[in-house]
Amino acid sequence: MNLKFHNKKITGILTVLPENEVNFDDEIDNYDCSRGQSMKLKLIMGYGKRRVVKKGTTVSDLCVFGMNYLFDNNLLKKDEVDAMILVTQSPDHFVPATSHIIHGRLDLKQDMICLDINQACSGYPIGLNQAFMLLEQDEVNKVVVLNADIMSRKVSVKDRGSRPLTGDAAAITIVENDTSDNIIYGTVNLDGKGADALIIPAGGFKMPSTPETAELKTDKSGNSRSLDHLVMKGDDVFNFVQKEVPPMIENLLDKAGSNKDEVDYYMFHQPNKFMLKKLADKMGVPYEKMPNNIVENFGNSSGVSIPTTITYNLGEKLLTNSFLICLAGFGAGLSWASLLMEMGNLDFCETIDYTN
Repeated sequence: MNLKFHNKKITGILTVLPENEVNFDDEIDNYDCSRGQSMKLKLIMGYGKRRVVKKGTTVSDLCVFGMNYLFDNNLLKKDEVDAMILVTQSPDHFVPATSHIIHGRLDLKQDMICLDINQACSGYPIGLNQAFMLLEQDEVNKVVVLNADIMSRKVSVKDRGSRPLTGDAAAITIVENDTSDNIIYGTVNLDGKGADALIIPAGGFKMPSTPETAELKTDKSGNSRSLDHLVMKGDDVFNFVQKEVPPMIENLLDKAGSNKDEVDYYMFHQPNKFMLKKLADKMGVPYEKMPNNIVENFGNSSGVSIPTTITYNLGEKLLTNSFLICLAGFGAGLSWASLLMEMGNLDFCETIDYTN
């Protein structure tokens, strides 16, 4: 589906990273794999450092910390927030919505909209789409898009396919109406037939967690995990991304009347370095225009990897400059979504550490 939004803009992006840093080299012995094989994978996939939450830290904790940082530094006022969207697949509870918990902890006004969106790797552009739609309402002038996940809590310590990549993070993006005559182009696609390519089989109402679902079982690749853990069919996901993402971006640029060379940066979801390099090669995009350095420094934090890529690679540049940026998320669902927009002259664009 193709989307188009008029007179909307992003005015600030904040990434919140857990203070707990884990190094791949310290976990090598957890995996049923030789040290030589592990080091080869480290080089190819981009295994390195990753940020993960400590036990007891939740999505609402990361989001509340980030929001209070903005309030305390006069980068956002409580009474300005007319809507708040939380995009996550790791909520604090089944009930109530985690955005409501955040609302209460921040003591925000009652006359506003709060909602949760259950999305993973494509969650950032999908959350922004919803924010742009809310801004069509006369009484909505500023929307806060919270994107946060702590999926490290759901990955087996003996899963070398997912564990070395998985990180946690939260991001806060402020979206407002814009008086300039700008247009934001977007696309959203999904294929629910591939939903089992990235799945946590147990823990929901279809298969509640039991002692049996917690039992570790080893697959043919030597990964040990339970039904309570994240299961990823790596080959299926890789093939899906290589097949679907390039034509999605071609369609997006065609609808916008732009070409790939006019785009300053391709800020894509960061599953691993290998996949992004292959994607850039297939699209004919220089690596410097499609950064792939997030997994090795912070880990793959699902949809939050997109704003993390922006704050880490552009940061202060976006305070005084403007760039044509293509955003894209792809993964669990299966889903893939993108946005093309002019982004710049932000009020803030930074990365901070969560402290408890």
